[in-house]
Amino acid sequence: MRRGERKRADPDLGILAARLLFGIQRELFATLAAQGYGDLRAQHGAVLAHLDEDGTRATDLAHRSGQHKQVVGKLLDELEALGYVERRPDPSDRRAKLVVPTERGLAQMRDSDAIIAAIESRHAEAVGRDAYADFKRLYRTIATAQSAESRDT
Repeated sequence: MRRGERKRADPDLGILAARLLFGIQRELFATLAAQGYGDLRAQHGAVLAHLDEDGTRATDLAHRSGQHKQVVGKLLDELEALGYVERRPDPSDRRAKLVVPTERGLAQMRDSDAIIAAIESRHAEAVGRDAYADFKRLYRTIATAQSAESRDT
């Protein structure tokens, strides 16, 4: 151990959450690249993970992902240039635009869902299906509570 480092036998929630997030992102985007989506970056997941098949407003994507509208706008520009999404007028409000996945975007969304399902299945097998279901329920409860707390401050 180097000077000034603390030894942590029990990593805190932030460290564990980061390990889980970054580990899943690495596996997801490496697998996607092997399936022909090598032009995507993990940052694109902030949009793609929250995109509805029939389209989503950019402001809703920003809200769902917790990203600033400017960040989402830049990612949308990139994803549009790569052929994953297109912007269309919102039929419910002609002043607004919907971000709609293209055929390539829809295929990527289906492939991502399958990859995540395989990751989850592997973890459920490792710890037991009931334990994994309990973990997800508790993790969701904690994440929701933390999100609410973050909004209040």
